[in-house]
Amino acid sequence: MYIAVKGGAQAIEASRALLAAARRGDPAVPELAVDQVAQQLPLLVGRVMAEGSLYDPELAALALRQALGDAVEAAFLLRAYRTTLPRLGFTEPVDTAAMRAQRRVSAIFKDLPGGQVLGPSVDYTQRLLDFDLLHGGATLPPLPQPPATDDGPALPNALDALVDEGLVEPATPSAGDPLPPDITRDPPAYPLPRSARLQMMARADEGWLLGLGYGTQRGYGNTHPFAGDIRFGAVAVELVPDELDFPIEVGEIELTECQMLNQFVGSAELPPQFTRGYGLVFGHGERKAMAMALVDRAMRADEFGELRTSPAQAQEFVLPQGDGVEASGFVQHLKLPHYVTFESELQLIRALRAQAGAA
Repeated sequence: MYIAVKGGAQAIEASRALLAAARRGDPAVPELAVDQVAQQLPLLVGRVMAEGSLYDPELAALALRQALGDAVEAAFLLRAYRTTLPRLGFTEPVDTAAMRAQRRVSAIFKDLPGGQVLGPSVDYTQRLLDFDLLHGGATLPPLPQPPATDDGPALPNALDALVDEGLVEPATPSAGDPLPPDITRDPPAYPLPRSARLQMMARADEGWLLGLGYGTQRGYGNTHPFAGDIRFGAVAVELVPDELDFPIEVGEIELTECQMLNQFVGSAELPPQFTRGYGLVFGHGERKAMAMALVDRAMRADEFGELRTSPAQAQEFVLPQGDGVEASGFVQHLKLPHYVTFESELQLIRALRAQAGAA
């Protein structure tokens, strides 16, 4: 039971003033602008957009500034704003094969079809503090010329040749190609189809998925993963207006896609082959896309006749608890007054102690 706090209006206003002062910090330090957050903290902005389930870098940066850099709180603010927006229509499925890739790597090909595009990544840097950044940053090195993929043809899918050989499972629609459920409108009814699971993981807390994905590699999920194709870049967003019978491009968004391969020794219905796990998230979020792909494959155990023995394979465990906004709210509500509830349990403990003492 929650009890309203009376007579605390002045204290609450003082708390809000202190919050605003904490957000501003030392007035002698230049104020952080929203566009600075959006431009200079793109990985954090991408995470907030993914977990807030709304693609808008400016609003995600605003939410981060308002939340004092708390990514979970920023996702909460963005998700709350999202609920106020009207739904104007449905876009066509985005074509990640036509992505203008800023980065595209694979860990399984020495000679990757289309070539490796290293792009912006910390993978090739030393994990050492750069003290030059304390003094405004080092001089930018000359930037390389953009790769031909920025304006040329899309990079080929690295796995197509193996699919043609029957060595990798094809990526095909489910039987009957049903419309995917909308997890924002339809209450979950387990077991969920893969399309709904992927939706829920796309906006799940990154840390949760990372821990589960790591667990699958340590033996809790029956995955033996290889990074087949990881790409980050811009994809076109298209929709078909009511007055037209063909799609038009209305903009583009940045996405990170990961296809993870896992060895499968075969079953009575399926031959030995590599199976796939899939991850797709807003912005540049390779770690989350990879973790999502690992957990996706773990939850496909029933499709391949595998025993479900680990938490990462259980939909009811992975998906509801993965929502960082829900989890944050449920944990933080414990800060609200619970006077009556605690008093009743206190009386119960006293009665039990009295009974034990009499016995």
